[in-house]
Amino acid sequence: MSKQANPLVLTASLLSLAIASSSAFAVSTTQQIEDALNFHHYGKNGAVKFDLNYRYENVNEDNRVNAAGVPLAAGLQPKTAHANTARLRLGYLTPKFHDFQGYAEYEGNLQLEDEYNSTRNFNTAHSVVADPDFNEINQLWFTYTGIADNVLKVGRQRIKLDDDRYIGNVGWRQMEMTYDALLWTHNNQTLFGLVANVGYIGSIQTITSTTEHVEAPFLNLNYKMGDYGNLVGYGYWLDYTDIDSKALMQKSSQTYGLRATCCLKPLDSVKISENFGLAYTAEWAHQSDYGHGSDFTKYDVDRWNLMGGISAYNIMFQGAMEQLGGGGVDQHFDTPLGTNHAFQGWADLFLTTPNNGIRDVFGTVMVPFQRGDLVISTIYHDFSDDTGRFDYGSEWDFQAVQKFGKHYSILAKYATFNAGENLGGFTSTDTQKLWLQGNINF
Repeated sequence: MSKQANPLVLTASLLSLAIASSSAFAVSTTQQIEDALNFHHYGKNGAVKFDLNYRYENVNEDNRVNAAGVPLAAGLQPKTAHANTARLRLGYLTPKFHDFQGYAEYEGNLQLEDEYNSTRNFNTAHSVVADPDFNEINQLWFTYTGIADNVLKVGRQRIKLDDDRYIGNVGWRQMEMTYDALLWTHNNQTLFGLVANVGYIGSIQTITSTTEHVEAPFLNLNYKMGDYGNLVGYGYWLDYTDIDSKALMQKSSQTYGLRATCCLKPLDSVKISENFGLAYTAEWAHQSDYGHGSDFTKYDVDRWNLMGGISAYNIMFQGAMEQLGGGGVDQHFDTPLGTNHAFQGWADLFLTTPNNGIRDVFGTVMVPFQRGDLVISTIYHDFSDDTGRFDYGSEWDFQAVQKFGKHYSILAKYATFNAGENLGGFTSTDTQKLWLQGNINF
């Protein structure tokens, strides 16, 4: 039986909370909640963390095809997905004691309506929305900060490096991806402008609350080039060790790359005058087989990521191209630990790179209002293989995010993908997705 919930009613409820927060009374109440959760009244460090996120997601696939490109029979076409979910994260940060500190966080996602395929609810007649109804320990870590400019963190933790393309938390999904890992961070901005992240990942807690085992050392060196951006060098060695799963082992790879970029936030830029600025990214990486993956497939492919942008009176215009190489079955550039929803279209048709690779040429316009509290974004993508011979399709993405102070926000988001005419063996279908979301975060 479905646990029915009206998305408009729930969204309106969260919206009313957010709007109310702008009143003097609500501001005072919000401050009291913030003080209480951070234990200000007790004069100690430590805090309680609280994050409640409601989302309605609608997925409509038009005329899905099989591996040969032939449309499925009418009775086998997926039903439109309607996913009402509410996710809660509740965490406790201990006071610092002799430079040690700990954090524990619960995460639970409640399925309010089951008219979707969560990948774990066996509801395969509907389109996929990968937000299962589960509860888990999302984070459980300890840190040591007794050495100046250094932080050592061990345990289950959130890891986000650069733009999350290679290692991220997949923060868009209701249940994020976290890592059982050791992470050493050296931050010496004053002397060398260098941030070094060196770590080792032993297992992954995925967005569907499953566990994947890896042996994955990584290195990320980020050097700040004054006001002109950051230069980053990185190496990621990812070896999946679940020997009973060929599909997992084939995701093993080693990746090396170099990235120059400005700026780290979407609306930041290098100022060239009071009202104008520039933004850029130039990145190259090489990926090849590694570890258990080498037992099945040998490959060498590259990734190129180029972006140029200009801000004019705080409006950002960007043109970009990201290309991931492909040389055949299981011989393509992949980023299994990345926040891939943020790349190559929000409709998520390319979470795994096609066999012939992918070239994504896209343009973005971001317009802030109300001093940045409201940001409206529009993106257009044109997709092909890595040579431009095959037309995978195109996509329009739209998003509006409204913040109400530090703790409340609402979001509306839409993606529409139109499949191409000459797919070169890649199978896809016209897809539309709609999201409505409200968030309270302390």
